Parts: sequence; structure tokens; C-alpha cells
Amino acid sequence: MKKLFALLTVAGFLTFGISNTLLAQEENAQPVEAQTEQVAETPAVEPAAPAQEVAPVQSNPLAAPETDATFHEVLKKQFIDGGWGFMSVILLILVLGLAVSIERIIYLTLSTTNTKKLLTELEATLNKGGVEKAKDLCRNTRGPVASIFYQGLMRYNDGLEEVEKSIVSYGSVMTGNLESGASWISLFIALGPMLGFMGTVIGMIAAFDAIAAAGDISPTVVAGGMKVALLTTVFGLIVAVILQICYNFILNKIEGIVNDMEDSSITFMDMLHAYSKKN
Repeated sequence: MKKLFALLTVAGFLTFGISNTLLAQEENAQPVEAQTEQVAETPAVEPAAPAQEVAPVQSNPLAAPETDATFHEVLKKQFIDGGWGFMSVILLILVLGLAVSIERIIYLTLSTTNTKKLLTELEATLNKGGVEKAKDLCRNTRGPVASIFYQGLMRYNDGLEEVEKSIVSYGSVMTGNLESGASWISLFIALGPMLGFMGTVIGMIAAFDAIAAAGDISPTVVAGGMKVALLTTVFGLIVAVILQICYNFILNKIEGIVNDMEDSSITFMDMLHAYSKKN
């Protein structure tokens, strides 16, 4: 099919070229007398006023508007104008902060457990299969809540007081695991504006150096340093805003998981008390 289409295309081009060649030959083969008659019959062409008929073509700015720069191009230009030194460091802080934030969000999302469903299944398993079956259920369930229950069931034979102590101690360990990495995000939030303000100070120093070298205060001399100063500050604040949103989202997730751990631990202890009385 592709070969047939190619052949038809070539044939079309050849036909079009041959027809144009024949037409050109027919026009050239016209008798000279007929051409002279046509020239004689054509009226004399009056000289045209160059100012009226042949007017220069003026470009209309509304007819062909210039294409606006995209957001990516504007951002790239401002990044370069702000100075690659501090801008690169601020960009590195943003990348590292987002990497830690994404890792924490994924970890906290995987650590979230449906505690109501887990407690219902655990109570049914504990009443039917005993402590060993309950251990297997907690071992095969993902999340810190199930891990706390498993640690408590491991010490069931030592008494309920030991179970409660184990739950409290292991709960603090799991809370520390959930909060790990959040301090790095808060550090990046603080470093972004600090580096931006440092770039501001350096830009102001450069502006005053330019004024001293020129010996005159003019907008052209001051503009370069002021632009660097303002751009670094803006980019530093943008980094802080983005990471602050991620940080607050992570703290909200941690608080939700910790509250589930505490509430479910109380229900779990009541469940063990009831089970111990039956047996």
C-alpha cells in the first residue's frame, strides 16, 4: 500500500510537470504576427503615480502580534538574571526539600491503617483462635498500629501491665519513626529565605559598588544590582512557601496516625481485659 501511494504521488508530480512544460511550449510557439497584433491592440499604459498606486507596505502591529513568552521561558530568564550562584543553591534546596517531602508523604500514606476494621478482625480472631492467631493477623497487617498490637500480644503471658508498658514504649518509637525527616524540611524552609536575603544584601553591595565606580547615581547603574537583590529574595520566598505547604501536610498526616494509635491502643487494652476475664 505504501509503494502504491508512493508511485501515485510520483506519477502526479510527473503529470503536473509535463503539463506545465507543454503549456510553456504552446505559449512560446505562438506566431510572431499574433504577438505583434496583440501588442498593437493593447492600449498604451499610462504612467502610474508612484505615491498613490505603489505605496509602501506598512506593518500593522495588530495584524501579526508577537507571541508571548511562556511561563517556563520567563522563569528561566529570571533565574539567569538573578545570578546562577545563589539561584542554583536555592534550586538545590527546593529539590532536596521536595525529595524529603515526597518520601515522607509516601511513607505516611503506606502507614495509614483502617483501625476500625483491624480492631473488628482482631477481636473476632482473638475470640476464635486465641492469642497466636491474633499475632499472625497483626504480623501480616501493614502499619504502626498493627505493629504496636503485635508487641503487646508478645507480652500477654507476662500480664496486662507489661502489655501496657510495651504498647506505650513501642508507641513512642513508632511516633519517632513517623516524625523522622520533618526536621530536614523545616531546615530547608528556613534556608530558602535566608539565602534569598543574602543574595539581596550582595546585590545591594554590587549596586553601591557600581555607583562608586560610576561616580553618579543613575537608574541604569543601580538597576542591575537591585534586580539581582529582588529576584533572589522572591525565589527564596517561593521555595519557603512550597516546602511549608508540604511540611504542614506531613504534620497533619502524622497527627492523624498518632491519634489513631492512641485511640486504638485504649480499645485494644479493653479487648485484652475482656479476653483475659473469659479465659
